[in-house]
Amino acid sequence: MENMTHKAPAPASEKSTVTVRLLLFAVLRDIAGCDERLLTIDEGTRAQDVWNSLRLAHPELQPYVTPPLTAVNMSYVPSDTVLREGDELAFIPPVAGG
Repeated sequence: MENMTHKAPAPASEKSTVTVRLLLFAVLRDIAGCDERLLTIDEGTRAQDVWNSLRLAHPELQPYVTPPLTAVNMSYVPSDTVLREGDELAFIPPVAGG
């Protein structure tokens, strides 16, 4: 008879996490009070989810449901991009100038 071991799936409370670096520019930097921060997030978190967290933390961002231009690792990406360990996430607001 073959000896088999089965590993039970991890409970939801033991989800894997990843660390990403969040970069904020211009008005977003001013609102958040910093230009970058390290975030520990659940595996499978999307850029949009990080944006939603920022909106909850900063009332000035509440009206902006759709995130600004989003980049991961210096490439523009859709906001539904899943973030991975070590990614650099940047939200780039529109810039007015003359």
